[in-house]
Amino acid sequence: MAQVLLVEDDGAIRTALTRGLREHGHVVSAVGSGMPALSAAVEQKPDVVLLDLGLPDIDGADVLSMLRAVSDVPVIVATARDDEQEIIRLLDLGADDYVIKPFTAAQMTARIRAVMRRSGKTDEDPVITVGGLKIDTRSYEVTVDGRAVELARKEFELLLALARRAGEVVTKRDLLSEVWQLAWGGSDRTVDVHLSWLRRKLGETAAEPRYLHSVRGVGVRLAAPLEA
Repeated sequence: MAQVLLVEDDGAIRTALTRGLREHGHVVSAVGSGMPALSAAVEQKPDVVLLDLGLPDIDGADVLSMLRAVSDVPVIVATARDDEQEIIRLLDLGADDYVIKPFTAAQMTARIRAVMRRSGKTDEDPVITVGGLKIDTRSYEVTVDGRAVELARKEFELLLALARRAGEVVTKRDLLSEVWQLAWGGSDRTVDVHLSWLRRKLGETAAEPRYLHSVRGVGVRLAAPLEA
C-alpha cells in the first residue's frame, strides 16, 4: 500500500507498530532518532513519514521543520501531546495530520490513506465495487444494483471506510478515528446511529443484513451478499 518511514524512539512501540503496519500491507522502514530519520527521508523517498515528537537527539518538531525544508513528503505526527496550541503549531510547521497516542495500526492506516489521497500519491481505483454496490470516490455517487443511493456526507464516509476494507471486521473505535477523527475516543452510539441510517438507505436492516454485518463486541464487516 505505502512506503512508510516510521520515526519512533520507543523500541517496543516501534516494533509493534512496524509489525501492525506490515500486516496491513505497508512497507515499513523504522528509525529511533531524528537525524537518521532526516537522512532516510531524503534517501528512501517514502510515501509518508510517521513522526514521534519525543526523540532522543532532536525534538520531533525540529525534525519536521528541517524535513519541510527539503521534502514535501506527507508527515503524520504521532504524539502524546494533546494540547490544542501544540497541535496547531505542528500543523503550521507543515504536519499533514496528527494522531494522539495510543492508537492502533488500523487507525494509522486510515490516516495514511487520507494524507496520500490529499497529496495525490494513492493509486486506488476511483470506483470501489462490492457485489452490486458501487462507490465512486470522485463523484461521491453510490449505487446498489444500479439504483442510485443518496447519502449524507458522514454516511458516505462511513460506507467508504468499510468498503476499503471489505471482508474485514472494522472496530467502532477505528471508524470513530477514520470517519469522525476521534482518535482519543468517542461514543459507539455515533457509529450505531449512522449505520442504522445507512442500512435503511441500502435497503436492509440489522436483523436482515445484505452488506453491513455487525459482529457483536467487535465491529462491522461489509461484504457482498451471497446472492450477488
